[in-house]
Amino acid sequence: MQTRNPPRSRIRLTRRGRFVLVVAGVVVAGAAMAVPLLTLNSDLDETPPATLVVPEGWRASQVYDAIDKALKLPPGSTRQSARRAGLKLPADARGNPEGYLFPATYPVQRGATPESLLRSMVEAASNRFGAAPRAAGAQRSAVDGYQVVTIASIVQAEAATKEDMGKVARVVFNRLDRGMPLQMDSTLNYALNRTSLHTSQGDTRIENPYNSYQRMGLPPTPIDSPGEVAMRAALNPPPGDWLYFVTVKPGDTRFTSDYATHMRNVADFNALHEGAAQGRTPSQSPAGSVSPRGSLR
Repeated sequence: MQTRNPPRSRIRLTRRGRFVLVVAGVVVAGAAMAVPLLTLNSDLDETPPATLVVPEGWRASQVYDAIDKALKLPPGSTRQSARRAGLKLPADARGNPEGYLFPATYPVQRGATPESLLRSMVEAASNRFGAAPRAAGAQRSAVDGYQVVTIASIVQAEAATKEDMGKVARVVFNRLDRGMPLQMDSTLNYALNRTSLHTSQGDTRIENPYNSYQRMGLPPTPIDSPGEVAMRAALNPPPGDWLYFVTVKPGDTRFTSDYATHMRNVADFNALHEGAAQGRTPSQSPAGSVSPRGSLR
């Protein structure tokens, strides 16, 4: 939109007005000269703050250890601080921040404490995983917001690519809908506090609420800190009837709804990894993953 300025002949300043403009010009010029000087001085006096990087898929225990190291605190200090940090978590979390320590890069300012860093992470998760998207996803999927974050954490651990994240989320929902155990190695690894790529039959028989081979439904809490892509996958998984998946090799994760087809895919995996295949389940993943990927039966 254009506005028309009055003709120059109509703009008149009183003597007082001209004086004010002159004084204002002097002040502005002085300020313009002062700002660079202040900036130079601040650059000389202050060093950039250190940073703390929290990758996607880290467990709370890993975040605690990283904060201890960043603040040069005795091991276990942050874990103890989490109990009194006053974190604004969902009621279902019962004070456990697992899943809500948002993966990002955080400045470690002078005077930072474990409590202040944890609060920043939880606040970031709250902002990124806003109540409205969580509620929308929960309404569509018949799960609540906390369960959506739990599903996103499984997706984060199990999937290697953005495309696979959506499919893994759909497998989770399909299995829940059919009353099937999830049988995810990532939850079993969480139960055993490890990141192994090998799962034995004995592992699948342990008594633990995170053993999704033996327990029905979702684990009681998230199992890591999911990123935004995993969260979107949990909120809006693509349509599909998949019930099984196995990563045969990097870049080759196969999804199917047919058990016989799945077992052929597992056979292909075992053919590639037969040297280490004894004593483990056929739900393995490529090297470098945080946890194995797959659903067995």
